[in-house]
Amino acid sequence: MSVFADLVQNLADLLQPLFGAAAAAAAIVLFTALVRLLVHPLSRAAARGQKARTALQPKIAELRKRHAKNPEKLQKAVLELHAEEKVSPLSGCLPSLLQLPAFFLLYHLFSNTTIGGGTNELLTHQLFAAPLGERWTDALAEGGMFGGAGLVYVGLFALVATVAAFNYRRTKSMMAAAVTVPVGEGRALPGMGAMNKVTPLMSFFTLFTVAVVPLAAALYVVTSTTWSAVERAVLYR
Repeated sequence: MSVFADLVQNLADLLQPLFGAAAAAAAIVLFTALVRLLVHPLSRAAARGQKARTALQPKIAELRKRHAKNPEKLQKAVLELHAEEKVSPLSGCLPSLLQLPAFFLLYHLFSNTTIGGGTNELLTHQLFAAPLGERWTDALAEGGMFGGAGLVYVGLFALVATVAAFNYRRTKSMMAAAVTVPVGEGRALPGMGAMNKVTPLMSFFTLFTVAVVPLAAALYVVTSTTWSAVERAVLYR
């Protein structure tokens, strides 16, 4: 943890001439961008996988007709088709999973008052009037929604809501264009109905995350979510 703290502090020192008191916040944004660059090849692979899964829909439709009265056999045939075409249904999850360690590092770094037996100096850094180690509830308690720290969160919530709305519309559009794979008598594959309802709403869960984690971790989430929206718009066009 102390090594990671040194990394963030060194990045903040490097950015100090440009960002002044907000250098540590800028360092977190830069760190997030570096993490996203590292996982970008996996994001590109996930995009290719999504396009490949879309291309399989005509074959899946044929399987549906062939096994219309045997849901279990249809499921097995669909899985075998994915394996044969070397298309993983879970490939899109890898970029998100590989980012979790970086998020938890930031969360713990800005949740602890001591690092390596000494005082955690990073907690003295702020983004405008909002300390990087405090949460939205702290901002509300200190100055209310429209206090100095509260306004920082208003800006973050507005950005997250904008990105979430963009992702919602785009996900709904993509899912509407995809062919639903029924198992017979008009029924979808088990679990697909619930997934189709929940998936477009996932982006809005980011609002809850931003509200409950330290501001430093919230910056990581907001930056990564915004990056994802732009990246997906480019890769899935």
